Amino acid sequence: MIYLELFWSFVQVGLFCVGGGYASMPLIQAQVIDVHGWLSMSEFIDIFTISQMTPGPIGINAATFVGMKVAGFLGAIVATLGFVTPSFILGIILAKLFFKYGNIGVIKGILNGLRPAVVALICSAGMSFIFLALFNTEKIPINVADIDYLGLFVLIVAFIAVRKKVGIIKILAGSGVLGLILGLIGKF
Repeated sequence: MIYLELFWSFVQVGLFCVGGGYASMPLIQAQVIDVHGWLSMSEFIDIFTISQMTPGPIGINAATFVGMKVAGFLGAIVATLGFVTPSFILGIILAKLFFKYGNIGVIKGILNGLRPAVVALICSAGMSFIFLALFNTEKIPINVADIDYLGLFVLIVAFIAVRKKVGIIKILAGSGVLGLILGLIGKF
């Protein structure tokens, strides 16, 4: 039964994931935390982080890692297949329609309409991540004085590095090393 639930959950994510891997994160978050309670927000962020550091599309990596956490090796396969199946089928259908009719004006209109919603989904997931990183809660913090200043420092340094076009792997590795150092000296 868990395999069917994993497959169907990730089919839904794959079907409605428009805009790339980061757009899939709030959808995966909704399924694995809110709907099924398979992971905590902290576990989800750990999986999201690992998904960024491993080769391949982030959404597929996240599906694989969630499946592995929830139901082992077979769960990883089932979740990954669930995630890619809608894209595979939809890609074939759209390619056939594109080559048959050649007019993509309607499709461009649909995608232009979806773009703001995708941005909102990404921002919503980002805000949850920021709240968890800085206040250890995924909701709007009650007391902003409870901010984790070292977490804020790492966030600012990482943000500056992103803006300066430092590679994601370097940023993640550097942040991990900084967290390790701060943890070893008892400051994080």
